[in-house]
Amino acid sequence: MIWDGLRRKYVVLTPEEWVRQHVVHYLADHLGYPRSLLSLERGHAYNQRRKRTDLCAFGPNGRVLLLVECKAATVRIDATVAHQAATYNQTIGAPLLLLTNGVQHFCWHVDPVNRTNRRLDFIPDFETAKQLASPAASQPEETSQ
Repeated sequence: MIWDGLRRKYVVLTPEEWVRQHVVHYLADHLGYPRSLLSLERGHAYNQRRKRTDLCAFGPNGRVLLLVECKAATVRIDATVAHQAATYNQTIGAPLLLLTNGVQHFCWHVDPVNRTNRRLDFIPDFETAKQLASPAASQPEETSQ
């Protein structure tokens, strides 16, 4: 068992929970995400079924800013994991997706306006995440004549 400071209770320390706890600490302690805006295993409905996301980071406006899907270190991050996160995000609408097993990390900026996903080569800090989530970041790029 391990104390989960966000959920304020003891939880079983499974391999996936180990990854989840480390991601929380990394986001809060190194990337500036306020702990008060992080939510673990938040429920949501998808196709009339109840699902739980591993971790959501909210922006100041109360909307989900970053959706995180955690897997155990022995689970490969592949298309199946990406599809699971993308499916959850259809109802959540987070502009940023992070997939991790604690060893591999993949982050995408999701642009609903242009209906595109752009892989990032970094996990954005809180300030950068807010900028990426702003409507200006989703505007079509203008071409110069």
